[in-house]
Amino acid sequence: MADANTVSSESDIHIAPSVMCADLCNLETDVRELEATGINMLHFDLMDAHFVPNMPIGLALIAQLRPKTDCAFDIHLMVENNDFFVDAVAAVGVQQIAVHVESATHLDRTLSLIQAHGIKAGAALNPATPLSALDYVLDRLDFVLIMTVNPGFAGQKVVPATLRKIEACRTFLDRHAVDLPIEVDGNVSFENIPKMVSAGADILVGGTSSVFQKSGSRLENVQRTRKAIALGLAERKNDGYQLSDSV
Repeated sequence: MADANTVSSESDIHIAPSVMCADLCNLETDVRELEATGINMLHFDLMDAHFVPNMPIGLALIAQLRPKTDCAFDIHLMVENNDFFVDAVAAVGVQQIAVHVESATHLDRTLSLIQAHGIKAGAALNPATPLSALDYVLDRLDFVLIMTVNPGFAGQKVVPATLRKIEACRTFLDRHAVDLPIEVDGNVSFENIPKMVSAGADILVGGTSSVFQKSGSRLENVQRTRKAIALGLAERKNDGYQLSDSV
């Protein structure tokens, strides 16, 4: 992924539709429609009803969907027993897993476990968690996931400070000479996408306010998402999303 001094192309920004927002009674049909738009990554929010008070999808759904699609599986663990779920989803065949720094008792060990399975490892940060939590695990990371809402539920409004946090994360990574993609999850709406991409987002988790917005078809929504990405890249080219607060 590009650093702050390099402007990415639209093809460098990945859209990862959030499966918890799909039509779970007709999930294979939904996935086929998404594949037809060129989507090649799916995002799974796997929760345990302890770390967050919700549990919309489970391991069985991920396992049953795996042979139905060639899309990369992007797993976001919102659980207390991270290592158990890492082993479980690794057995299914997934491409990347993010664990929350707030729930990982031994973060370095868990990230190492993910990579030992040959899977990309990411650290997820809640809105109020500082970037300094990543200081001593940067060499274990393949990506960073910035939560722009508090985790657990779809349909929330963005936490305003997290838009600054995306750019702060890009600056933080550049300062440490680490080239990692930034994934953004939470109210990734048509309105917020340009700001998020301009600030440095590389992977966008699309939910009810974009890919699965009820007013449009899957194709129409993905096309609108790509147009919003293009706007964000144009802003990034023109020195990016301007922030008044210091990093």
